Amino acid sequence: MRRPKLAAVREALAAVGSTIDPHAVFRVVGMDVPSGVRHTPLTRDQTMAGARERAQALARIAREKRLPWQYFVGLEGGLDIVEQSGRSWVFLENWAYVCDREGRESFGQSGAILLPEVLVNRVAEQGIELAEAIDEFAGQRGVRDAQGAWGVLTGNRVTRKDAFRMAVINAFAPFFRRTF
Repeated sequence: MRRPKLAAVREALAAVGSTIDPHAVFRVVGMDVPSGVRHTPLTRDQTMAGARERAQALARIAREKRLPWQYFVGLEGGLDIVEQSGRSWVFLENWAYVCDREGRESFGQSGAILLPEVLVNRVAEQGIELAEAIDEFAGQRGVRDAQGAWGVLTGNRVTRKDAFRMAVINAFAPFFRRTF
């Protein structure tokens, strides 16, 4: 239900929707569904599982309520902790999972951005939700509903919406890509 997430899906579909189905009219409906993972997942696997669970929850709702929805998109942001050359690198990643009524499914990722140590300490070590930690870090309130951690960390060159938009486009790629 977050504004950057809904805008990301709308923009992604505006960019690729006609290649998925040139006759479809896409309408984005936001629903608050559980991810099944902690507020800020601490592994790539957890983040991907959260995105999948959200989309599959939407598909279940559509079946139960006999809604005509064809595509289901789940979004989740979280951390990926990588050990490299004896050092831990902690990245923020955004993932999208898309499935449809025919059983097709795919994941897409945004890329990743390195978190500063102060955020790593607050989120990964102290268990604070990233939304709270980024507000403290930026000296602002409601960052996740605006530019997000991505915007704060890149000087708004890449926002939360931008990162999710890329993840959604990447997740939809198998739905419109021709076989090579």
